[in-house]
Amino acid sequence: MAERYLIAAGTQVAGAAVPELAKLKLERNKKLAGEKEEAAKAKETKQAEERKALEGRTSEYEKEYESSQRELVKLRREAKVNGNFFVEPEAKLLFVVRIVGIIKISPKPRKVLQLLRLKQLHNGVFLKVNK
Repeated sequence: MAERYLIAAGTQVAGAAVPELAKLKLERNKKLAGEKEEAAKAKETKQAEERKALEGRTSEYEKEYESSQRELVKLRREAKVNGNFFVEPEAKLLFVVRIVGIIKISPKPRKVLQLLRLKQLHNGVFLKVNK
């Protein structure tokens, strides 16, 4: 609300008649200001809780990633000590991007691109590796 339309508390003279609509407006503004402060406090506490939960999940993911890296190092060292080869794990997720247009593509690759929803140049999709 624009400040020029606000009725300041100091402008009222004691004992002077105040219009009823002005009284209602002041009461409404006080009520709305209180509700706004409560909503802001509630939002702040909710955001703090969400931030704390996010930090917890982040630390769990970091621990999981670190343990998997340690496990890989351990397996590599064991393979080296035993004289074996260690086969690195393959990615479980692919990102496929279309880089060729439709001209001069045979029907089967064209159908594969269609099934992968790669209908335009530079479109990309994520694929889960299953074999």
